[in-house]
Amino acid sequence: MSTDLLQNLMRAAQWIKQADALLITAGAGMGVDSGLPDFRGPEGFWKAYPALGRRKLHFADIADPAHFRTDPTLAWGFYGHRLALYRETIPHKGFALLLEIGAALPLPTFVVTSNVDGQFQKAGFSANQIWEIHGSIHHLQCVDGCAARVWPADDFPPQVDMVECALRNAPPRCLDCGAIARPNILMFSDWAWLNHRSRMQEARFEQWLAQSERIVTIELGAGTAISSIRRIGEKMLGPLIRINKRESRVARAHDVEIPLGALDAMTEIHACLKQLTG
Repeated sequence: MSTDLLQNLMRAAQWIKQADALLITAGAGMGVDSGLPDFRGPEGFWKAYPALGRRKLHFADIADPAHFRTDPTLAWGFYGHRLALYRETIPHKGFALLLEIGAALPLPTFVVTSNVDGQFQKAGFSANQIWEIHGSIHHLQCVDGCAARVWPADDFPPQVDMVECALRNAPPRCLDCGAIARPNILMFSDWAWLNHRSRMQEARFEQWLAQSERIVTIELGAGTAISSIRRIGEKMLGPLIRINKRESRVARAHDVEIPLGALDAMTEIHACLKQLTG
């Protein structure tokens, strides 16, 4: 490990020790250590979903609500597999380390994430302290947004043929009009996403911000391709600890970059905190 990295890890630990609250911001790279696929580039995506590769469908193609109208078997083949995968996935130890670190500070921890997988809730973070800016695959809505109703997907057990990326059981239906239901997540070219659940989470985030004076932000696995998560940390007045294996560069002098995966970085930061506290 380089001297610069060791220094940055210790700086990060010192900032956390001096903070009154921890803000966690997370992108897709957060789940890699839990075994979730990394859709970096079409090759990685098509490796995970060969049936879509045969059709030359990129992530942006299938992550479009139009497919729930034109080919719901294919659309729910993709999203049904993801829903089942996220239900089965066990969050890696880095989540528990973040929980422990945040619990030692005076104010509650808040999480802002672009991930729709529900892994932070599964790891024990309070649902009232999470803002899912792109929604959650664990909730459903009407494909047409016919009513302002969002409901849990708990009663839908997807059965997916991964060879064809096709749903083999009946898709969920809207509770109001009986049309096909879709995940309550923001997709590409999406004008029907019901975002009121996410907006309520955002309102709780704004209330939390007003209570905190010395916030330190730990950003994990947020890339530059969709930079909304990165911008949130960069807008905060307090320091930003950017954890990213490939895109860790920071622009502000008072921030630090840690070019490690989420689990390795949190293991090292936790060890540095132990050294500081004895």
